[in-house]
Amino acid sequence: MKTAIPETERKIIKVAIVEDFKLTRVGLRCALNANEDINVVVEAEDAQSCIRVLDREKPDVVLMDLGLPVMNGIEATIKVKELLPSTKVIALTSHDREEEVIAALSSGASAYCLKDIDPEKLANVIRDVNEGACWIDPMVSQLALKSFPKIDNVGFLPCKNQMENRVPLTEREYEVLKHLVSGKSNTEIAKELIVSVHTAKAHVCSILQKMCVNDRVQAAVKAVKEGLV
Repeated sequence: MKTAIPETERKIIKVAIVEDFKLTRVGLRCALNANEDINVVVEAEDAQSCIRVLDREKPDVVLMDLGLPVMNGIEATIKVKELLPSTKVIALTSHDREEEVIAALSSGASAYCLKDIDPEKLANVIRDVNEGACWIDPMVSQLALKSFPKIDNVGFLPCKNQMENRVPLTEREYEVLKHLVSGKSNTEIAKELIVSVHTAKAHVCSILQKMCVNDRVQAAVKAVKEGLV
């Protein structure tokens, strides 16, 4: 049975699945295609097969297994982001080791999901990531937080004026950055600030440009490291 969608019809999200186990691929395809706003356009058993059709299919989101043969999911994520920078990658794996969580996010993945995730939750993660949000499975979120550098002299963090000199964001952009760091999508930011989604997206684009980063994950990491929020 198809999942109901709101009155304002969602744009169809094109998804690619890269997974070497056929049964898992089939299960993911069936679960995701049960949503009216998600369409699986690519099923690949290895990264190379997916990369060969990327330019033709141009998926919005790639579900990337990490333990792939020949080219692993980390290498494949880097390649996907090089070829299609606007395509979002979700690491979907059974691995919960700290080094793999950090490697996946550092390579350009926008989300890290464990394979036991509920299908309905996975569909929501795909929607959020497609809108620009980042998401980390609660089971491994503490591992990701460990990667942030520890600040010994918290009392000596630069004041706001100093931070503004380093990254010239407006007051509203600082507000948007706080929501971005918390993982909110453009739609959620728009609701929080009572502005249109278009305006929220424009603020996010301006923030990425001013911070000299390529995506929201890099902006969030830089914001935390430099004490911007």
